[in-house]
Order: sequence, then C-alpha cells, then structure tokens
Amino acid sequence: MHIVSEFQTACDKVIEHLETTFKHLQLGRASTGLVEEIHVHVASRGMDQKLNQVANIGIIDPQTLKIESRDKAVLADIEKAVYDADIGLTPQNQWDYLLIKVPPLTTERRKDLTKVVARDGEDAKIAVRNKRQDARKHAEVQFKAEEISENTRHSIENQVDEISTKINDQIDAMVKGKSEEVMKV
Repeated sequence: MHIVSEFQTACDKVIEHLETTFKHLQLGRASTGLVEEIHVHVASRGMDQKLNQVANIGIIDPQTLKIESRDKAVLADIEKAVYDADIGLTPQNQWDYLLIKVPPLTTERRKDLTKVVARDGEDAKIAVRNKRQDARKHAEVQFKAEEISENTRHSIENQVDEISTKINDQIDAMVKGKSEEVMKV
C-alpha cells in the first residue's frame, strides 16, 4: 500500500500549495502573507533571502503593513524587492521602516480575482488527476510484474479514487470559501 501513502502525501502537497497561493492574493486588506515570501537580494551579503527572514512584518491597521528591517542597511534592498515583486503594492520609506498601504479592491478587480481563484483551484485538480493517474499506472506495473495480486491492485485503485474524490471536494470548498472572501466588501 506504499502507492496509496505516496499518493496521499502528493495530494497533501497540492493542498498546501493551493493554501499558500491563496494566502498571497492581494484582497484589499493588509496581510503579512502578501509580502513575506518576496525574495530580497541582500547586496551586502550577495545572496537572496525571503523577506520574512530579513525583516519583521507587522499589520498596523486593516490597510497598512509595516516592515522593519533587522539590519537598517538592508532596508533599501527590501524596498527594491517589494517594487520588483510587481504585486501592486508601493512601499513608502520612513527611514527606519517601510509602510505599505494596501489599496481597497474595486468590484471589477474582485471579479478578476475570483477568476484567478477558480483557475488556481482547477490547476490543483489537474495536479491531483495527474498524480492519480501515476498512482494507478504504478499499481498496474506492479501487478504486471506480479509484485501484487489483482485484488491488491483493485484495492489500491479504489483507495486512490476515494482519496482523489475527497481532495477534489476539499479543493472545491477552498475555492468557494476564497471566492466568497474575495467578493466580501
């Protein structure tokens, strides 16, 4: 049943990726998730690091983020990284920290975001479908190599199908919830 556990693990990763993708959507209110994964090229160290590794990110009010660099010399690098991330946010340098005002969403932008949410959900379902096919093929290969019995192969296929159905239902629920959140004014 190694195939089933590998499939479950792969599906869990699809769900985690979808959660992360949804977390980074700009929904018109401040959230640390909007910026924490931005990669900052720290010139003094000659390396890239995630923003949350080089700065403290806080929420001042529902529309404002505050980014305090742990090393003041890196503040300009952080400001450039936020600009370059092209996420529709403009940092304001306050010398010791950055402020980012998150603009409220228009109705049209909300509708566009629901399409993005639906597309991301469909991409997740496609990933699950591909992993399901791989698991079923793997079971078939093991059956033909006489490593497993026909009953075991059917059992694996049934378990993989059950997991696939549950994961797709979970994806649908996530998409529905995020779409409702996006449309909430």
